Amino acid sequence: MQEKFESIAKATDTFCDLHLNDEYKEMIRAALAALSRKRPSPLQRGRESTWAAAVVHAVGTTNFLFDRSQDPHCQAPVIYEHFGVAPSTGSNKSKDVRDLLKMHHFSPDWTLRSRAADHPIMWTLEVNGLLVDVRTMPYEVQEIAYRKGLIPYIPDDEE
Repeated sequence: MQEKFESIAKATDTFCDLHLNDEYKEMIRAALAALSRKRPSPLQRGRESTWAAAVVHAVGTTNFLFDRSQDPHCQAPVIYEHFGVAPSTGSNKSKDVRDLLKMHHFSPDWTLRSRAADHPIMWTLEVNGLLVDVRTMPYEVQEIAYRKGLIPYIPDDEE
């Protein structure tokens, strides 16, 4: 799997260098690594260029890459053209990746760190039966939530 991972990662790294940024590159590599660890790995079937396009599209979908107001911004046809993949193939395989890795617009594990602060769900926790924004809670509560893996970082430490 290491060779397959490295080959696909090389292709996605090139795309990120041309159209995205290092933060996307890291997240895409994390998704590829997660797919590589699955047994059997889905990366063993199909063309590497299809998987590369699918993972870029999946991570992009999760992080609103196709929204013109975002920076960076990239349209799906640019991804498909770069990897030489038909739009229907890339879109369908992207859906497979999102399903396999449980990616969706509000998944904390697949949200870029630069977008985490604005994430509507990531900071909402239930405390004593009430939904609260953990960023408004005392530092000690934020620290406990972080240690339990409920939030990606301690907001007060970032300020």
